[in-house]
Amino acid sequence: MRKKIITSAHGGGGTATKEIIDIIREYLGNPILDQLDDSALLSLDSKEIAFTTDSYVINPVIFPGGDIGKIAVCGTVNDLAMQGAKPRYISLSLILEEGLEFELLERIISSIAEAAEKADVQVVTGDTKVVEHGRAGGNLFINTAAIGQRYEGCDTRVKNAVVGELVIVTGTLGDHGITIINERENFNLKSDLQSDVAPLNTLAHEVLTVVPGIHCMRDPTRGGLAAALCDIAESSEVGVKIQENVIPVKKSVSAACALLGFDPLNIANEGKAVIVCTEDSADRVLEICRQNEFGRNAALIGKVVSEHPKIVVMETRQGGTRIVDMPRGENLPRIC
Repeated sequence: MRKKIITSAHGGGGTATKEIIDIIREYLGNPILDQLDDSALLSLDSKEIAFTTDSYVINPVIFPGGDIGKIAVCGTVNDLAMQGAKPRYISLSLILEEGLEFELLERIISSIAEAAEKADVQVVTGDTKVVEHGRAGGNLFINTAAIGQRYEGCDTRVKNAVVGELVIVTGTLGDHGITIINERENFNLKSDLQSDVAPLNTLAHEVLTVVPGIHCMRDPTRGGLAAALCDIAESSEVGVKIQENVIPVKKSVSAACALLGFDPLNIANEGKAVIVCTEDSADRVLEICRQNEFGRNAALIGKVVSEHPKIVVMETRQGGTRIVDMPRGENLPRIC
């Protein structure tokens, strides 16, 4: 019998990733870890905080719209923001490959500084390791951890969606993943392709501190919108119904997906959020998002329903319906 091995699919955030998570929970499971949210929600001396960690191995390390340093800060900040927390402090660990040029390292560190200032967070501790040539893809990997202070009375966990609530996305989908594959594979698609990597903590702050009735938030990174909605449906034990004709996708991204055989719903995003809110809050959420530089293309795309619990269904442009499955793995490995 062949031994089971790790494949790139296990890093994609879909059902394959859950196989790894199952092993982790078997040995390390506890009430906090078992929530499986993007950040752990903790209480220290009556202070409610969120704590998260992430690693970044993206290839290429520099791409239109950003680089590995920017995505490390923004991705970490966004994990806290989606949990209703104001990001405060970040740790930064660098794994550098022997032979890496100092010029590239300085560019990445400068980008980290710029992104941290934009997100209003401080890098306060870290670590550096150097590995032998050939062990880091010729570049560098980054690991982060961060803590943030939760907004009082705010609970946006993935398990909180309620039947009758509406589903909003804060902008166009698939920008990041398609940009990366175009750069990596040298497809030379002539278009406005650019990663959407951005810090969402300001947008989240504006929404969460002004609008009541926001019960769930998620950033559709690995596995895209499909993975985010499937997580919400499964964790909240509800159905989700979305409409294809109102899902915002740039023409350039849609064309690239059609050419390359990708589904925009499965493509990673690094500057978008899924917001589940009460029906009477939706108009205000959309208004606030559209006034923010990172939410100008926000759209109402669906509803939480009692039918087909734990399943996401999409009404297609042709008038039919199809099930939106949790991706097995990642169409585009090393996307973040």
